[in-house]
Amino acid sequence: MKKLVIEGQHELTGEIKISGAKNSTVALIPAAILSDEKVLLTNVPEITDTYALIDIMELLNCRIDFKEEQMLIDTTKAQNKMIPKNLSQKLRASYYFMGALLSKYNHVEMYFPGGCNIGARPINFHIEGFEKLGATVTIEEDKYIIDAPKLKGTKIYINKASVGATINLMLAAVKAEGETILSNAAKEPEIVNVATLLNNMGAKISGAGTSEIKIIGVERLGSCTCEVIPDRIEAGTYLIAGALMGNNLKIKDIIEEHLTALTSKLKEMGVSLNIEKNDIIVSKPENYKPVNVKTLVFPGFVTDLGQTMSVLLTQAGGTSVFEETIYENRMGHVPYLNKMGANIEVNERTAIIKGKTSLVGREVIATDLRAGASLVLAALCANGTTTIIEIEHILRGYENIVEKLTNVGAKIEIVED
Repeated sequence: MKKLVIEGQHELTGEIKISGAKNSTVALIPAAILSDEKVLLTNVPEITDTYALIDIMELLNCRIDFKEEQMLIDTTKAQNKMIPKNLSQKLRASYYFMGALLSKYNHVEMYFPGGCNIGARPINFHIEGFEKLGATVTIEEDKYIIDAPKLKGTKIYINKASVGATINLMLAAVKAEGETILSNAAKEPEIVNVATLLNNMGAKISGAGTSEIKIIGVERLGSCTCEVIPDRIEAGTYLIAGALMGNNLKIKDIIEEHLTALTSKLKEMGVSLNIEKNDIIVSKPENYKPVNVKTLVFPGFVTDLGQTMSVLLTQAGGTSVFEETIYENRMGHVPYLNKMGANIEVNERTAIIKGKTSLVGREVIATDLRAGASLVLAALCANGTTTIIEIEHILRGYENIVEKLTNVGAKIEIVED
């Protein structure tokens, strides 16, 4: 079993280069199967979710060449096959194969996707959209069978502005006959990244990044190159690390507009930020002001940074409130922060955080990806040594996290029992 062992209270200085976005990568790879030729993805992060998707692509007879953050995907001999449970349950985003395979082959068989336990996360919006495009969905225990003799463009109102549903329905509609309009679409940058890939292949998609996306179906999609956008969640995590322990810590290769909700909160707390074109330099202030954080859909404060932000709030003098509005189970980190010395009370989806509290090293458990990241940050500023177990969650979403933090002064290592 792998563990992260972190000795706290070491200053972070130097540069951290941000990797390609996990939440884009996990959609771009399944989307590539829509091409009848070859797709080159650049800036692809080497994380376990990437390799889990490669396993599925190879099952579908795609040829993958992945090295030095470049992934060449050859779909010329692709075949439609049932995606078994042992592959689909490795990650939540395996559900993007539903939209992609339905679009390309008019038939999908796969087991229910996996992923972190952060709430119910139903896919009913995806299914309802597939049905409106003309598909029939059959569920046999935890296996989905989706058939469509012919997909026809239509108007689809997504009842909740879901990133996953928006992307999946974009994939399904891209080869449907006629025009599809997705209303109440999510606006996250990852959706724009996927639309860029599809348009580079020859799709006709407009409005990505707004609440209404128009898709005119095409018969064929060809070869293209597409760059994975920088990971705004990774960038935010390291910005918060810099706010905790930084001395002119530079976070490189970011898109500042993707981080505005976070940077505004950091400034409100009194954190020093020097925002350059594609970099942000962050330093720890002498004192932090308490603030309230409420997670919202983009461009609001992203849910994937709520847990890490709550660590910073433990260091503010006074009472702060962290309210989670997207998922109902985002508080798995709180018992472990309290074990380390935090003073946090949870009422359903709201955490009341009283500070400033001194954190101390303990043995803790990463219950999910972002909870694990929050424990890493807590360990960086804690007195003593922290051991984090079940770190496979963390490695799903953070490329070379040990190397990146070590290079800026952290004392962190992976230990295997």
